[in-house]
Amino acid sequence: MSEQGQFSNNSTNSEEGDVSGAPMNKNQTPNQTQNAASTNKQPASRQTNLQRIQQKKQAVLAFPYNKKLLKLAIYSKCQSENCICTGWKKTDPNMQEPTFTDPCRCEHPLEMHISHLRNKTEEELNRLLRMVVDIDNMGTAMSREENTETKKVYTYLFHLLRKCILTLDTPVVESSLGQPPFEKPCIHKAITNLLVYKFSHLAQQEWKTMYEVARILLHCLNTWEFPSPSSQKHIVSPEEATVYKMEHMRWLVFCNVPTFCDSLKHYDTTMVFGRTLLRAVFNYMRKQIMDQFNRERDKMPQERRVMLLTHFPPFLKTLNEEIYAQDSPIWDPEFKQGPPQHFQNLFESGKNKSRELKTNQICLHYFFSANAKRGPTELQERDAKSGKSGETPSRETKRRRAQDDQFEDIPTETVAQIIATIDDPNYMTGPDLIFSENAPATDEAPKLLEKRKVIEMHVIGNSLTETVSKQTMLWFIGLQNVFSLQLPRMPIEYITQLLFDPKHRTIALIKENRPIGGICFRPFETQGFTEIVFCAVTFSEQIKGYGTHLMNHLKDYHIRKGILHFLTFADENAIGYFERQGFSKDIKLNRSIYQGYIKDYEGATLMHCELNPKIIYTEFTSVVRRQKKFVKQLIYQQQRNVSKVHPGLTFFKEGVKNIPIESIPGLQETGWKPAARATRGAQQLEESQDIDVLADMLKTVLQAVKSHEDSWPFRLPVDKNDVPDYYDHIKYPMDLKTMADRLKSRYYVSRRLFIADMMRIFRNCKIYNSPETEYYQCAVNLQQYFQTKMKEVGLWDK
Repeated sequence: MSEQGQFSNNSTNSEEGDVSGAPMNKNQTPNQTQNAASTNKQPASRQTNLQRIQQKKQAVLAFPYNKKLLKLAIYSKCQSENCICTGWKKTDPNMQEPTFTDPCRCEHPLEMHISHLRNKTEEELNRLLRMVVDIDNMGTAMSREENTETKKVYTYLFHLLRKCILTLDTPVVESSLGQPPFEKPCIHKAITNLLVYKFSHLAQQEWKTMYEVARILLHCLNTWEFPSPSSQKHIVSPEEATVYKMEHMRWLVFCNVPTFCDSLKHYDTTMVFGRTLLRAVFNYMRKQIMDQFNRERDKMPQERRVMLLTHFPPFLKTLNEEIYAQDSPIWDPEFKQGPPQHFQNLFESGKNKSRELKTNQICLHYFFSANAKRGPTELQERDAKSGKSGETPSRETKRRRAQDDQFEDIPTETVAQIIATIDDPNYMTGPDLIFSENAPATDEAPKLLEKRKVIEMHVIGNSLTETVSKQTMLWFIGLQNVFSLQLPRMPIEYITQLLFDPKHRTIALIKENRPIGGICFRPFETQGFTEIVFCAVTFSEQIKGYGTHLMNHLKDYHIRKGILHFLTFADENAIGYFERQGFSKDIKLNRSIYQGYIKDYEGATLMHCELNPKIIYTEFTSVVRRQKKFVKQLIYQQQRNVSKVHPGLTFFKEGVKNIPIESIPGLQETGWKPAARATRGAQQLEESQDIDVLADMLKTVLQAVKSHEDSWPFRLPVDKNDVPDYYDHIKYPMDLKTMADRLKSRYYVSRRLFIADMMRIFRNCKIYNSPETEYYQCAVNLQQYFQTKMKEVGLWDK
């Protein structure tokens, strides 16, 4: 056993080379495995060793029948009465190729060691031969293993496999270790809960980044070699040592050894272990992972480096807090994400109806009217140079017009009814009943923190003519540190020069009276735009929505000042952030407006954002979500008003087998039209309405597909025990056996139903498996064959 935890499971070796190995996801290629482990060379080597083991097994399985029996004789019990010999052994050390008549040391011929195997199927013999190869590998592992605890595990599994060949049984571990899963929720489920619990407020792209980070972590956990308790006593505390010893033995038996010994059922570490294992080694493991990533940083692609060195550490820190917290909800087996607090507090049932109506009218006003009334924001501005209100006459005129605008003509009773029930699950209809839009927006968490005074926003600026407060200068120094740490390419002298320049302003995000982020900008009032110079949030506070919240406050601030355009030069790492904030590489300002005013940066991209004066950006997501829910309810109400219920069909009770689809009452009222049919044979068949003829043709195609050499993965439903996460990804499974059952029950009344089910098989396979896998290639080949057979019988549109 290795003396340190690492990504490789290099604990055993075989005659064919190292038999170290680690499981790979069905969707992962060796290259993807390597990338997930920070381009380490060990995972690729591990995969090579696993391939060698499989190649050795394939070579043994390719033996002629007699040679297979001779191989099994060495491990098979003598069938002579009262003989206790458990395997044929040479009597002559110089014997090259034994025969069935050669004697064993027990004095019985070799035939007596394999006579009970003669009536076994080839499949059963191959299963036993796989165990033989695993026994060879296990024996090599035992001889080379130095750790006493690990060697005991190998010895136990070695004897288990030997016994199973003697008894012809399937190896099953039966001991005090118990059976997986060992704890609920498992690590995989807890990390999934963490994504919902801590990161559901992020924008889609940011959330996808965190999802990818979580996927990498799960892969690391599944391929990590957990250190033995005796060789790494400093990792776990004395009180945890006993528990960790049990967890480590379970990991060896059910997760580690089966990677190179596939006669034993393999389990992913993250699917069978839970909080106990993580608590024992997470801090140590976390350091080892980051050390390895940092060692390999220069070999990583830029995107991978940003992912692993920028986003990965905060995610690990967040998970660490939840692992050791006393009451973390992610470890609750019944974990359910509740609705965001801002939705719970927005409208309370039983409160003043007039207040509800007024709030709803504001929502409707934003949606239906051309202008909207803006209210003051909570942004606390500290302007060291100017006391102007920033309200321009044109702005004031727009506000007065907005107040005079008429709302859409919606009855007050309808508004009141929807407001009272919009968030009540008992009144939800349509998709909202199942897929409630409760995932918080990116800036919802910071808005709640600001409301609770946990964070504050201040616009600060330096001055040469007026006194600048000591507090403001302390914030400037803090921002200087934040910008210099988060923008390492910028010289600190340059940052200091612009930050303290009286012409520049900075919106500072303050937490516990110290700046944790900010945006430095230079307004050009006469030109009608502002240049964003620096934008950063301190490392430990990233991925919490603060960047979006800062930008929204900055937008509201500039709208009050009458400036409606932002320009900035963004480097390659910042382009994604600015795009999510509404910036575009398409510059809509005339070049003459900004040329000569803004600072040009080599290797950066100029981006532009135009502000909408009708929007309060700090409230925008809440208002839009509220509008969307309100309009959905109006649509549902309208649908209920115009819907019709037709009586059921009685034709079939009267003996009619088929009816034209257009004869179904109410179908044509929905706007349905019969689909055009391009194939003459298919058109004639479908219009004939002869299900028996169609069934015979489909049966011919289905039998041909099932007989194809590439149909083996699709003949039966996927076993959840073999592929635990399959049904998490595939919501509508299909297989050839199910299709045969449907065909027998006359489910396929048209060729299109048959084609839809068959194509679903191929589509599911391509979704779950990556293009490099054997399963994916089988789907491609079988799909082509299926289309060919359908064309042969005239059921495929040319």
